[in-house]
Amino acid sequence: MADDLDAVLTQLVVQSPADLQRLVGLIRTTCGDTLSLTPLPAQTPVSAPESDAEKVVAEFAEQFSVDVSAISDRQREALTGALGAASFAAVIQMFFADFLPRVRNGLEVLGLPVGWVPEAPMWDPGIDAGDMLFNQLLPGVARLRSLDPVTTEVVRLRGAVAHNCRLCKSLRESKALDAGGSESMYDDIEHFESSELLSDAHKAALRYADALIWSPARISPAVASGVREHFSQEQARELTLDVMRNASNKIAVSLKADQARVADGTERYLIDEDGQTVFA
Repeated sequence: MADDLDAVLTQLVVQSPADLQRLVGLIRTTCGDTLSLTPLPAQTPVSAPESDAEKVVAEFAEQFSVDVSAISDRQREALTGALGAASFAAVIQMFFADFLPRVRNGLEVLGLPVGWVPEAPMWDPGIDAGDMLFNQLLPGVARLRSLDPVTTEVVRLRGAVAHNCRLCKSLRESKALDAGGSESMYDDIEHFESSELLSDAHKAALRYADALIWSPARISPAVASGVREHFSQEQARELTLDVMRNASNKIAVSLKADQARVADGTERYLIDEDGQTVFA
């Protein structure tokens, strides 16, 4: 099951920008502790903030992990006031620190291999984390095709609501609509357990997505069993990575940059063969 995405994930673990090295250590500790998961390793481990600026970053990172939609204007202003132009880079680091431990634990609970967190990392200060995220990781996950498009879209929309991403909630993927997705079905996502339109496989995927989003350290055996029952190992891995890809909306939401492209209704889009979003 190893592929180029494992190599990308490894690079994201070992990237250690010199100008943010201490903050990366603080962010990784904060997010891991907040989630009750093992933090990503860091070249400069930091157990607690030691300055007012670091306290601001730690508070923002904690809220980023707990519920990104609840980040306040005060917290945003404090972050940009403390970090200035480095704020966006710091938030990207929060996404890695927040979601890679979730993915690692989800895969382990499902009995799937995790070979991308090295025991003795060779730290690399030259990796461009933003480029890796937007040009390699996210498109790479989007190119995966073992899941059917409706399941992929149902899970994406669940994450859109969980993180209250205005842009994500306004979008509808064309291939999913063509494959049987509908607004009636999507309306049922909110109360999926009682839905007659969503399949048992959809419900198993949504339970797992909810667990990764809200209680990643406590993924129940029943939830894991449901995933294994309805999905192959390849599909289960893709499902896990899809939840992570969808959660990249936390970066925009945290910075209040998630404005929808349409004032009313929804907008169709599709993922092309390169994993890039193409709007209708």
